[in-house]
This record gives sequence, structure tokens and C-alpha cells, in this order.
Amino acid sequence: MLLDSYAAELGARMTAMEMATENAKEMIRTLQIKYNKERQAAITKEILEIVSGANALKSA
Repeated sequence: MLLDSYAAELGARMTAMEMATENAKEMIRTLQIKYNKERQAAITKEILEIVSGANALKSA
């Protein structure tokens, strides 16, 4: 009986750790996507500012 209880506890711990690992992987993936979108938006903004400045100099 004690052996079965111990085995069940270890099984529950393994399952909990596996779920925590999967959740962490999903969180990392979500944060990487968010980071990449923000970085791309910043790059796009910089390019637009450069092009606008060049056009303003060209017109003047």
C-alpha cells in the first residue's frame, strides 16, 4: 500500500513537471512572437522616419 502511494505521488509529480514545462515553452513562444512584432514595428518606424527625412530634404 505504501509503495503504491509513493508511486502515485511520483507519477503526479512527473505529470505536474511535464505540464509546467509545456506551459513554460508556450509562454516563451508567445513572448518571442510579441518581441519580434514589437521589434519589427520599431524597425518599420525608423525606416519611415529616414525616408520621410530624405524626402523633406529632397523637396527643400
